[in-house]
Order: sequence, then structure tokens, then C-alpha cells
Amino acid sequence: MSGFRTLLYKEVLRFWKVSFQTVGAPVLTALLYLMIFSHVLEAHVQVHGVPYAAFLIPGLVMMSALQNAFANSSSSLIQSKVTGSVVFVLLPPISYVEFFLAYVVAAMLRGLMVGLGVLLVTMWFAPPSFIAPLWILAFIVIGGGIMGTLGVVAGIWADKFDQLAAFQNFLIMPLTMLSGVFYSIHSLPEFWQQVSRFNPVFYMIDGFRFGFFGVSDVAPETSLAVVATSFLLASAATLALLKSGYKLRS
Repeated sequence: MSGFRTLLYKEVLRFWKVSFQTVGAPVLTALLYLMIFSHVLEAHVQVHGVPYAAFLIPGLVMMSALQNAFANSSSSLIQSKVTGSVVFVLLPPISYVEFFLAYVVAAMLRGLMVGLGVLLVTMWFAPPSFIAPLWILAFIVIGGGIMGTLGVVAGIWADKFDQLAAFQNFLIMPLTMLSGVFYSIHSLPEFWQQVSRFNPVFYMIDGFRFGFFGVSDVAPETSLAVVATSFLLASAATLALLKSGYKLRS
């Protein structure tokens, strides 16, 4: 596994050397979301008996972690392909499993760092409780793994930055923004509640929020089963893609 360790080190160093941009900027964006929405709605909205600012914080933490996990693996791969430096990763005897693990674990680490940063700067507005910390950890780790995996798929598929931007803007962004970050799905009409249940990111957000308050729109066991199954399916599909050498070795 020396190839995995070396590639993981390279990927972590890649985003850490520009941490002001890759970690600091998303934290600032989440803070602005909280300041604006909590100022407007705090006095008017409670969800499951939880003040709106407190309800919003776990959603922002998870949304930021997921979006940045996707951005890490996808941007790394597309930059390597556009500049031609991907050949230096493909030439060494690194197996496709090590390749997959290095990119996904690095994406998860960036997601965790961003999520922790968002939590630290927002908890002063409404200190959250931690009812079930293991649920919190499970959902943010597996959720980051799913988004890191999708980032690998997007990075392999895209041939230029425009294609990657389309993947992010028309798939990842809607999935995360319409997943219950800013609201409970019970506030939606019945039709849109049912539509939301087909969004796997909804289960990540809802299960993650359960770990803070002990309340959720769906049973956390159901959410964990959906998220874990999604991760296994996405990983299997991505490993098959890497094994075939699609757009990398062929």
C-alpha cells in the first residue's frame, strides 16, 4: 500500500497548501448563510421545537463538508487531465483500488476539516447539543465518502472544466441545496416530501442532524441504511470504471 500512502499524501498536501482557499473560504460562506438566514427567520421559525439557528448549523456543516469532498477529488483529477500530469500517477504500479482509496480518503479529510471549521465558527450563534456523537461521525464520514466517490467519477468523465462545472451545478448543487439543509421536509407539500425521499443527500443531512438533537424527519437507522447502501453502490461502480481504464488508460 505504499502507492496509496504516497498518493494520499500528495492529495492532502495539494489542498492543505492552499487551505485559505480550500478550507477557509467555505467556512466563511457557511457563516454568511447562517448570519443571513438566522437574522431573518430566527424569531419566526422553530423546527421540531429547535430554534432555527441551532437547526440550521448541522445542515450547513454537512452541506459544506459534502460539497468540498466532491470538489476535492473532482478538481484534482480534472486538473491532472488538463495539464497532462495524470500520466505520472498512472505510470507507477499503483492499483486502481489504491488510486480510488487515495482520492476518496483525501476528499473525506477535506470534508471533515471544512465541516469542523464551520461548526467551530457557527456554534457561537447557537451552541448545539451532541445527543449522539457516533451518529454524527458516521454520517459525515460516509457522506464524505459518497461525495468523494462522485468526484472521482466526475473527474474521470469530464474532459474540460466546463463539463465538470455542469456536473456540479446541475447535479451536486441541487442535491445538497434541496436536501433539508434549510428546512424540514414536513414543511413541504406532500408531493415534494415524497420527491425529497429519493434524494440520498436528504438522508445524510437528516441523520447527521439527529446526532445533534435526537429528532429527525426519518428514523436514523433508515437514513444510515440508505447512505451506506449508496456508498457501496457508488464505490463498486467507480472501481469498475477505474478497472476498465475509461478515459484514463484507454
